[in-house]
Amino acid sequence: LAHARVDGFDMPYLEGGQGAPLLLLHGFAGDKDNFTRVARYLTRHYRVLIPDLPGFGDAGRDPEGKYHMAEQARRLAQFLDQLGIGRVHLGGNSMGGFIAAQFAGLYPERVASVWLLDAAGTEASYDNALLRHYDATGEMPLLIRHEREFDYLLDKTTHRRPFLPRFIRRVLGRRGAADFPLHTEIMKQVHASPLLETQYRTLPHPALIVWGERDEILSPGGAEAFHKLFPNSTVRMMSDIGHLPMAEAPRQAAADYLHFRRTLPTEGQVAHCTTIPPAPDPSLSQ
Repeated sequence: LAHARVDGFDMPYLEGGQGAPLLLLHGFAGDKDNFTRVARYLTRHYRVLIPDLPGFGDAGRDPEGKYHMAEQARRLAQFLDQLGIGRVHLGGNSMGGFIAAQFAGLYPERVASVWLLDAAGTEASYDNALLRHYDATGEMPLLIRHEREFDYLLDKTTHRRPFLPRFIRRVLGRRGAADFPLHTEIMKQVHASPLLETQYRTLPHPALIVWGERDEILSPGGAEAFHKLFPNSTVRMMSDIGHLPMAEAPRQAAADYLHFRRTLPTEGQVAHCTTIPPAPDPSLSQ
């Protein structure tokens, strides 16, 4: 376990393996350990880095801080700068997928490829009953008020629930409940972050888009939206898997990713994204 200091936040991170750097980003209410099951298959091939994002896990917290997706992406750029990494392969689950795609849009030349697992950030991803309920009430399983609600969070985020000892579930439940006020605010900022399709027409990076067909947190219909956003992409739908493919089926998720990486072009090519220009300022019209 190592630590970086970024924008006033402590960012602990796991690191293992050698080779081209692969940066993996957890989702909302998650932490770096969300990727440890799949990482064991990846460190044989790559230098794998898995940080706790500001506001989550063991990372620093600032009740007055900004946690919009673009802000988190900029912190990742600083994180990579500290580690002396210029170009990276990116992977992200849920909110982490949103941040990964946002990073690819903001820093296209720094991204070699993108691995999106049940990613947030498109209108289609948010088109489900759970998020409509959140819009109406502010309630959702990722925001837990009491330690005992952590098991419900697991039930909603996984279809093939991975084993977690009871004492670990209790520790994570207490942490989630303590974070309820901050995470309620962060969720609002995530939800208020501009959708990717309103920022970019296309993102040219090679992408592997993975989605659990039993995802109850984000709609599997989001896979097609990301396929349109990343035209140079492959979609992998996983049956009997929920919101966390890398934790529910780590061996298969890793095998799919390794196959994807073998299909990539030679390292060193620079991507150029197509952004949507801002609307003209009415005050400038004649």
